[in-house]
Amino acid sequence: MEKRTLKEFLDISILNIESKFNLTVSIVIELLILFAVSWLLIFIIKKAIYKSKRLDIGKKFSLSNLIKYAIYIISFAIFLSILGTDLKFVLAGSAALLVGIGLGLQNLFSDFVSGIIILMDSSIKVGDILDVDGLICKVEKINIRTTLVLTRDDKFILLPNTLLTKNKIVNWTHTDNKSRFDVKVGVAYSSDLDLTMKVIKEACKEHKGVLKDPEPFVRLTDFGSYSLEFVVYFWVDNVYRAENVKSEVRINIFKKFKQNNITIPFPQHVLHTEKEWN
Repeated sequence: MEKRTLKEFLDISILNIESKFNLTVSIVIELLILFAVSWLLIFIIKKAIYKSKRLDIGKKFSLSNLIKYAIYIISFAIFLSILGTDLKFVLAGSAALLVGIGLGLQNLFSDFVSGIIILMDSSIKVGDILDVDGLICKVEKINIRTTLVLTRDDKFILLPNTLLTKNKIVNWTHTDNKSRFDVKVGVAYSSDLDLTMKVIKEACKEHKGVLKDPEPFVRLTDFGSYSLEFVVYFWVDNVYRAENVKSEVRINIFKKFKQNNITIPFPQHVLHTEKEWN
């Protein structure tokens, strides 16, 4: 009697549309279980991935996102099946629809495919510092269609994933968090070369943002029109704020030049004029 009563309860119709669709209590319960299991599965897998010590934060994010989207697709298929939808007709209709609108949504589909590629091959990860056509930015989040980045002037920008797969991208932190930078400076031809190179190197090494290993080094790169051209090369691990380090290194060099009477020349032009006397 109890089983019959329970069956009758589960068969209660909540919504009936012209006898073509009948939403019963049992279907609602199945859908709730599906949503709960899907959410719990995503939560457990994400937790397990982020506990792993073998993967860096970027790969953890990519892997968890790929699994999440896969669970979404499978859950959606089960959702349609519970509602009594024939998946064969859905797939056939989807194929015809995609062919019809594919030409108009080429860029959108391209962004989706690019997003999957980025998440799978991990060439670009969360936390990476990129140079995208001169735009220096930090990857904050990789979505299936767009990638959220933070620029050096603290502005958030959504980049289409196609931009990151088709164009030439410089990934400053792809294999290592430290990268080499340089600062150029010119001095007068009368300057002591050994003293100048020593002062430039010291000014660079004294900055706390410059790494001690590898050690900074200085090169005389050119004989300019007005000055001897030097370049100091150094490594930093905070690539995202490297421009701040370069600015402060220039300030240190300028101060040390003044202390050691080393002159930074500036272009001078001499004009000769002729005065005619009548």
